[in-house]
Amino acid sequence: MIRYGPSGIPLSCKGRTLFDGIEDVHLLGLTALEVQMIRTNVSSRLPDDEEIGRTPAELETDMIVQIERGSGKNRWITNDPQEKIRQGDSLLILESGLCHSYIELYEMAEYARDHDVQLSVHSSYYVDLSGRTEMVERSKNNLKWAGLVCNALGGVVTSTQLGFYGSRGRKAGTEQILKNLRSVRDWWKENKISAPIGIETSGRQEVFGGLDEVIDAVRRVKGTVPVINFAHLHSRENGSLREPEDFRTVISKVRKVSDNLIYTSFSGVEHYGGNELRLTPIKRGDLRFEPLAELIVEENYDMTIISCSPLLEHDAIYMKVIFERILSRQVTKEVKEKV
Repeated sequence: MIRYGPSGIPLSCKGRTLFDGIEDVHLLGLTALEVQMIRTNVSSRLPDDEEIGRTPAELETDMIVQIERGSGKNRWITNDPQEKIRQGDSLLILESGLCHSYIELYEMAEYARDHDVQLSVHSSYYVDLSGRTEMVERSKNNLKWAGLVCNALGGVVTSTQLGFYGSRGRKAGTEQILKNLRSVRDWWKENKISAPIGIETSGRQEVFGGLDEVIDAVRRVKGTVPVINFAHLHSRENGSLREPEDFRTVISKVRKVSDNLIYTSFSGVEHYGGNELRLTPIKRGDLRFEPLAELIVEENYDMTIISCSPLLEHDAIYMKVIFERILSRQVTKEVKEKV
């Protein structure tokens, strides 16, 4: 089946909570929602008396993403939401504005399942995995916290870009990026996060994320999958996606390494010289959805298409309407041929 949805809470949504967003997506006839973790901050504190002996998963206020215990050689850290809190622990609290606790995330996951809304998470858009600076550690932590949220939500993927190649140049920068990505992936495995890390194609030449680079990264770092941002890819390749066969080439490459998950984003886009300038509503850019819709009807792909257009849910619905119109024409044609 094809799932359509916005990258964030619908603009028309009267409320601004994820519960409101999930409900609105369902009422709009859409079936996917990409949760945006654009800004994340953490703070640390000691546990309150009533928190001693309880787990982060049991608390109704504050989402505790890390417990630190002891010091020096006896220092011990866990990110397990089922670990019981002890006196003297240091608690790291996630302050993202998305949720107040694991309990809230678990309730949203159930609500989304009941309303057939597939959830996913996009981590911070500014990422630097190519250096050895404080920003690298911050980027890794942002991705880790996004993974914890995605896991609690029952999400299908945590998407991220991987950042600039950096001063080392493309080849050395890529190796450093993949080294840091592996460390995040290893942390993913240690914490039993089931949804894979999604490596998104990028729309600028100086940023890691050409299609072949993403596919190579997925092959080299197990536990990752490709995420096709068609607008980014179209820009990076100087407007390459014009006909159904252009999209077929991309999807065929991705299916070989995607572990049956074809997760994509779509938008209009303005670009120049192999670089994205800005995302636009679909009707305003030179990236058309009709050729992709024709291919989906022909191949009957199972895939998710997230609208990252400035119009969010409007363009998600627009894509759904285009697809259904082309599908209806195809069905009518097949019926007539049988008569």
